[in-house]
Amino acid sequence: MRASSRPARRTVLTCGIALTLLATAPVAQAGSERPDRTSGSLVLIGGALKDDNTAVYGEIIRRAGGPAARIGVITAASVPESQDPNADDPARCSNSACNGAYYAELFKRHGAAHAEWVPLDIDHVANADSDAVVAQVNSMSGFFFGGGDQYRYLTTLLHGDAHTDSKVLAAIRAKLAQGAVVSGSSAGAQIVSGPDMVSGGESYEALRDGSAPGYFDDATRLGYIPRGGFGFLSSGLIDTHTGAYGREGRAYRLAADTGHDRVYALEENTALVVDAPGSRRERMTVLGPNGVAVLDLRSAHVRTDAGWSMRKARYSYLTQSDRYDPHTWTTRPAADKRRLRPAGTTPVPVNTDVFSSASNPAGTPYSFRTTARALASTRARSTATATTFETDPRFTVTFTKTRGFSAWSDDGATPQTLVDLQIGIAPR
Repeated sequence: MRASSRPARRTVLTCGIALTLLATAPVAQAGSERPDRTSGSLVLIGGALKDDNTAVYGEIIRRAGGPAARIGVITAASVPESQDPNADDPARCSNSACNGAYYAELFKRHGAAHAEWVPLDIDHVANADSDAVVAQVNSMSGFFFGGGDQYRYLTTLLHGDAHTDSKVLAAIRAKLAQGAVVSGSSAGAQIVSGPDMVSGGESYEALRDGSAPGYFDDATRLGYIPRGGFGFLSSGLIDTHTGAYGREGRAYRLAADTGHDRVYALEENTALVVDAPGSRRERMTVLGPNGVAVLDLRSAHVRTDAGWSMRKARYSYLTQSDRYDPHTWTTRPAADKRRLRPAGTTPVPVNTDVFSSASNPAGTPYSFRTTARALASTRARSTATATTFETDPRFTVTFTKTRGFSAWSDDGATPQTLVDLQIGIAPR
């Protein structure tokens, strides 16, 4: 997909198959090392990265060496030319080669000295073990993984059931450890996940039916890949397009089902910048106009005896320049923000579509965040509720300002950053 286009909400594997994957433990990647001291960084975008987002493109280029940056563009999540009916039309094409050239030109426009497509896609899987492509990768100082379908990245860059690195992926892993930046948007951000990488699903169906290992033709079904993606980031699960597509529900459910206690829920056109990923020095910063939600399940209690429910989970929402320490679970709001002391008494608006359902023609994005911020804005209430658009059952989400909650603002009136809002979800 072109950098300027919005990806489809539901992506189905083009070959139309449903995969059931054994929930085996992740295996070590062949030919790779995962040192504790990682000098590289990640720039992970929640999708819909705009062409004019100079801050995010500039950050990737800066971390790749500034004016000397050499960016390798990998778009294997796109369909190959052989599956694109518009492959011969430069104005309409949307395939791996076409999109690779498009992103390469964007990086050069934003100041990279050099950017080029790395010729990998599902029609050229052999290139992942090509010495020539490895040499191309080794000449780069940064990498960008485009959007599409993250399962194509698994197919292209990992060795099947063995789930071991191809030569190209091993080279990228080594470059990251040596100081390179690895960036990606949408599927390109998802693929850096460790075990239990999400493969699809909608929030309501996820809460009602739960998750299952695999990749399914039914795009509403919550699926995950037990062995995960490339494992560049392992301190939490990753989800993308979160607020725009109302994915908070599916993210909480997947984490609870698979035993994870944290999700990084990335928003569109906004980056989570990760320094020293996978090391004891791992630190994070938010860059962009939206934010990154951190879903915390350390104290969450789940019940399944009368339908699935969860209580005492936490929700934090980090915005521009906020920092996060994954080892201490600590949010540090940006220096220009001050703790908000709400003075208003406006009631929290009624919300009957908390997960921005695709079935609701009048639905609006960022519905979950909207209710959370509305509660933070009032001193009249400590609790607010919102419901799903779908019924049978209808799920209620309860937002609670408990001890430890705080909201932060750079204008003294509008809550931007939220820290430790308590979340409960239950059917009714």
